[in-house]
Amino acid sequence: MVRQLIVACSLMAVCVTIHAIGVTWAMRRLNARRPAQQFWPSLRLFIAVAVWIVLLHLLEIVAWAGLYVWNGALADLPTALYFSAVTYTTTGYGDVVLPAEWRLDGGVEALTGILMCGWSTGFFFAIVNRLTAAEDGTSA
Repeated sequence: MVRQLIVACSLMAVCVTIHAIGVTWAMRRLNARRPAQQFWPSLRLFIAVAVWIVLLHLLEIVAWAGLYVWNGALADLPTALYFSAVTYTTTGYGDVVLPAEWRLDGGVEALTGILMCGWSTGFFFAIVNRLTAAEDGTSA
């Protein structure tokens, strides 16, 4: 059980790293542009940011799925991707479960997903705040 917990915490650190790199890259790109103050450019920005955030989450889900297959906790990649997506998003259908010795990792994945989704929400809110401040003429 200790080994699985160490593995889970290590993969959580990988997810934080992926998210940090992705959000930092996006922030640098956004800071290099002047905030759009019109509806359509703002909408395009929101869509681009939402797609980028989802891609980061999908990459993290793939990392967890790879761990499950690599360690033999799940038989194949499609099943592992499905399980990981359901767990990471805390949907939890329960139709696919990990073996008893790996179940703690599923819980850590769910907690990681909550944390990363919260981070993404904060990032998205900061962008909306920046656009709102630009419309008001104030500094964000």
